[in-house]
Amino acid sequence: MDNQAMPIASTSSYTKIQHLQRQAASLLLYQSVLQGEVGMAFLELLQAIRYTDADARGCLQAYGSYFHALAAKNQNWEDYLITQLLFSENPFTKLAQVREFEDLPPALVAAVRHDLQILQSLYECSSASLSEWIQGVAHMPISPVVWYKEQELVGGETKFPTYLQELDNWGDAVEELAAYYQQCGSGLFAEYRALRWQAGQFIGIWYSDPIKLSALVGYEAQKDALLKNTEFLLSGEMALHVLLYGSRGSGKSSLVKSLLNEYSNRNLRLLEVAKSDLKDLPKIVEHLRGVSQKFIIFVDDLSFEEDDDAFKALKVVLEGNLTARPQNVVVYATSNRRHLIREFFVDRPTPKDNDEIHAWDTMQEKLSFSDRFGLTLTFEPADQKTYLKIVHHLAAQAEINITQEDLEFQALQWATRHNGRSGRTARQFIDFLKADLRLFATNNNTSNT
Repeated sequence: MDNQAMPIASTSSYTKIQHLQRQAASLLLYQSVLQGEVGMAFLELLQAIRYTDADARGCLQAYGSYFHALAAKNQNWEDYLITQLLFSENPFTKLAQVREFEDLPPALVAAVRHDLQILQSLYECSSASLSEWIQGVAHMPISPVVWYKEQELVGGETKFPTYLQELDNWGDAVEELAAYYQQCGSGLFAEYRALRWQAGQFIGIWYSDPIKLSALVGYEAQKDALLKNTEFLLSGEMALHVLLYGSRGSGKSSLVKSLLNEYSNRNLRLLEVAKSDLKDLPKIVEHLRGVSQKFIIFVDDLSFEEDDDAFKALKVVLEGNLTARPQNVVVYATSNRRHLIREFFVDRPTPKDNDEIHAWDTMQEKLSFSDRFGLTLTFEPADQKTYLKIVHHLAAQAEINITQEDLEFQALQWATRHNGRSGRTARQFIDFLKADLRLFATNNNTSNT
């Protein structure tokens, strides 16, 4: 490289850059593709190098920002662009999920074809090309480092991204793209398997609980009933809302969360809604209506105070109103209380003149609220046999190699000293025992050397 002349950016290069800028500005539906940190850094870099008398220092800083944005995303420019295309939320991606391609407005299809051709041009503007342009503009002896990593499959298990990359003209892929959105959805629901509702919006969860169904033992009848109901949801049948009620630590929440790892490849999504946000539940359900995915709205540790607005909102969702219930949404709630609304002795009717005439009816409505769930699964406290069964199962998965007698003795001691017999206690015991045995083995090996 030292013996070669430094490249000089040609007039045609500047013309091409300015053409790319005009194309990016003319996007009709997919503007969001370039509105993230990487997209903005890309546009700012084009702006910095568009003139023949561009400031070398400004160009280098713009390239540094672009490189940093790609590194932070841990994606190549090409992968980033396709990912944004697949996850974009716009009128086309929303309508394609609920209509057949033949029923989409022709103007919308034409706009997508126009945008795909532009995005193909931006896709072909590689980081290597930008680095060479920077070298010419800044009169550098060598080109700046190019961010690169091995390409990954984006867009889940569908073949569409590969198909798109192999096309000579992306504008020919509109129908296939519509089919992709119909199958996989768009926006946050396509990008994340687990989400939460927070401050009036959906928030994606990158690292959802990895608990697997195979790690859960005991309560087999309850597990089978929940799996069957979830299968109804996934197959498009009318699934029931479910209340998982029982003692603390029995694995109710873990069972619900394990469904995500069992069925996420079948378009299942888990949406966590805190009790304090249940007032938004009717609005949340309307947001989810008509999208491609199936949703379990997960409400953990549910209980209510009297005259709680959340109680009224949940009641509307469970019982319905004039709006038809969407078949892609169910509520799975856990609770340690069989009667979800707290009742006090003072609440019970007494023969006073100022009492409500139908006070017993009011109290019965409160006490029967849990009956509004179509399916109630009860988790009784674990007896010693069930507790030890869970311990043995977890110990086998953790590959803990001690005698059965020693394992059971330590497990029962742990339960006595800690939180009693439950699946949670068994998990905590196994985690502690596994760490303790590893530490002992490490110290023993160190002392021997």
